Amino acid sequence: MSNDTPEELRLDNQLCFPLYAASRLITRLYKDRLEPLGITYPQYVVMMILWEDAPCAVKDVGRRAILNTNTLTPLLKRLEEQGYIRRQRDGSDERVVKIHLTDAGLALRDRCACVPWELLQSCDVPMDKVDELKALLDELLPVLKNSLDD
Repeated sequence: MSNDTPEELRLDNQLCFPLYAASRLITRLYKDRLEPLGITYPQYVVMMILWEDAPCAVKDVGRRAILNTNTLTPLLKRLEEQGYIRRQRDGSDERVVKIHLTDAGLALRDRCACVPWELLQSCDVPMDKVDELKALLDELLPVLKNSLDD
């Protein structure tokens, strides 16, 4: 095995890997908290969007969650089967499908209210570091999204 790997190809020098690894690890931490509630992390993300904005169009949920239609549609179907949401064509524009929360979807919000706090407690990361990282990621995400839109 050769040890002459260029610096730009060393894993430890990449931005992508710590973001990828952190995302996977955080998703695993969420899984432990969401599995007893019967939802996955992507479903949780969609439900958080709906708790803020419902009723809203499917395309708006997909844009905000950064999910493609082929991922979002089955996810919404499963949430509908679980009784958390209802999909309905917009009366003024049949092309638009709006997502509405059901009473069960609203009740799920109350059951999920402790999840963010429990997750932060389990990580034992100082809150100022969490806030600092969140601020940096909030700056990075639009830049990355813009580079994909070009």
